[in-house]
Amino acid sequence: MRWPRSLAVRLALATGLWVAAGLGAAAWFVADIAVRQVEAAFDGRLAALLDAVVAAAATSAEGGIVLSRAPAGADFERPFSGAYWQVTAPDGAVRTSRSLWDQVLPPAAAGHQGVLLRDVTGPRNERLRVAERDLLLPGASAPAHVAVGLSRAGTEADIARLRRTLLVTFAVLGLGLVGGVVATVVAGLAPLRRVRQALADVRQGRRARFDMAAPSEIAPLVAELDALVSANRATVERARSHVGNLAHALKTPLAVLRNALDAAAPDLPVARTEAAALERLVHHHLARARTTALASTTTGAAPFEVATQIATAMRRLFAERGLAIAVTGDPVRRVRVDPQDLTEMLGNLMENACTHARSRVAVSVAEAAAGNEVAIAVADDGPGLSEAELEQARRRGVRLDEAAPGSGLGLAIAADLAALHGGRLDLGRAPEGGLRAALHLPAQPLPQTG
Repeated sequence: MRWPRSLAVRLALATGLWVAAGLGAAAWFVADIAVRQVEAAFDGRLAALLDAVVAAAATSAEGGIVLSRAPAGADFERPFSGAYWQVTAPDGAVRTSRSLWDQVLPPAAAGHQGVLLRDVTGPRNERLRVAERDLLLPGASAPAHVAVGLSRAGTEADIARLRRTLLVTFAVLGLGLVGGVVATVVAGLAPLRRVRQALADVRQGRRARFDMAAPSEIAPLVAELDALVSANRATVERARSHVGNLAHALKTPLAVLRNALDAAAPDLPVARTEAAALERLVHHHLARARTTALASTTTGAAPFEVATQIATAMRRLFAERGLAIAVTGDPVRRVRVDPQDLTEMLGNLMENACTHARSRVAVSVAEAAAGNEVAIAVADDGPGLSEAELEQARRRGVRLDEAAPGSGLGLAIAADLAALHGGRLDLGRAPEGGLRAALHLPAQPLPQTG
């Protein structure tokens, strides 16, 4: 069975099935009890009529069996009225009520004791319920057989009417229950429909946030959606900022190149054309960076592994200075950051540290005090920065050392990327006196073992 996609329809179908099964069982149980009660009452009436006939039976002077009085409680006088009595003497003589006319009741099986109840076919193929017993009258040498029969037509009609009434009652009750559940589900899902409409409004720009009251069951969902919208908006802003950084870093060298080419000999038009193509290509890739900034996914990265790879590259890059670059810490700890972004952050920080270090750069990977973060610290033994310079270094594009190569964007880019992934960059003084840059990034849970 393939369930429909609508939650309301699913709940209505499931409720309908359970209600049908439950009320069906209840209806059968109630009907069975009621039918047993009706049949028991019918048998009780039949037994009372049998007792009345037995009480009226007597032996005549001639030795036959007579009824001293007409039994009360049923119409035994009208032919084929549905109420009959019959007394069979020991010699086989049969005395019947006027209602039997010229008919007799079917004989009972021999050898029974006490009152016997059975269903038989009576006059005109009428279904009868018969109660019978043996009776030893005073002065008689053998027992007589007394039988009373009543038509089942009235009882069966009552039972059929009772069953129809129960069927209609339980059917109406079931439809009412299913209708109530459907109404409850529709009303209960109304907040989800409002959330969907609010989400559509946010997507189409008609509102900036959800900012709506929601039941406690879906309030966390609304809060998470609001947080997601805020995070996406912040991601867009940071992506634009990053693109601005790159444009700022590349625009000036390109302009200088084009100015230089414009002042060169006239036989360099191809070089100018290539420079223009290079500028168009840079703008194209910057536009793509804006588009794909939100589409990137976080697969997680191991800071120790990334730092080790960068340290190997830095040792080769600064080989003539003989820098000691040490990477220590937990090799299995992971962060919820794209590996390429982590490489860019640590590459900027470690290159900056190697540029200003005298002899040593230390990188450490450890769990932060918060417990849900990983702290990656890059420290050098260079001259370091004053408090004013530290504040200035956090600003985008600021150069503290104009003589050193680079655009001065390394720390700002690292800080932007860290904030993009829910972390931060802290700058301070290292124990050796140099700069200490510490990345605090959200930790990724370690895989479960066993």
